[in-house]
Amino acid sequence: MPSTPGGSHRSHYGHSRQDRKDAPHQENQRIMKDLDFISVARRIADRFGENSVAADDKRLMIRSEQLADVVLFLRDDPELALDYLNSITGIDHKTHFSMVYHLTSITKGHRLTFKVDLDDRTKPNLPSVTPVWRGADLQEREIFDLLGIEFTGHPNLKRIFLWEGFPGYPLRKDWVNRDA
Repeated sequence: MPSTPGGSHRSHYGHSRQDRKDAPHQENQRIMKDLDFISVARRIADRFGENSVAADDKRLMIRSEQLADVVLFLRDDPELALDYLNSITGIDHKTHFSMVYHLTSITKGHRLTFKVDLDDRTKPNLPSVTPVWRGADLQEREIFDLLGIEFTGHPNLKRIFLWEGFPGYPLRKDWVNRDA
């Protein structure tokens, strides 16, 4: 006979729903902490110059010309050790494009998000971070396919969702669906 919702019926794992709901988090779970943007910006500026980075308490901005060098630094610096790329997001702001990078240090238990602006809407281009984090491969291809942002040095930059010859980039704000 089936139990009532929230009842004491034990699953085949030996736990009731209530047991699972009230159970404390596993001791081996880590809480990731966000790195302070200003202190990370100071480290980057010390290494690459004041013009390479800008930060306040809400955001960290990396200059597009410095991206390739800065991401290597973020990964290889022993204190930062940002060894995992969570995601890359491309944004069309109508006047320019932005890329947002979400990084995590598995070994240190912290994370960092930073932004890169691209001012050239006609041929937006950034260095690929795929040589630094292989997980960027499909993410950069998706952004290329749907926004038209090219990634210099990407090992296989081609469309991933749409077919070759597809007219335009459908996530751009100025894209017009010619079939509609």
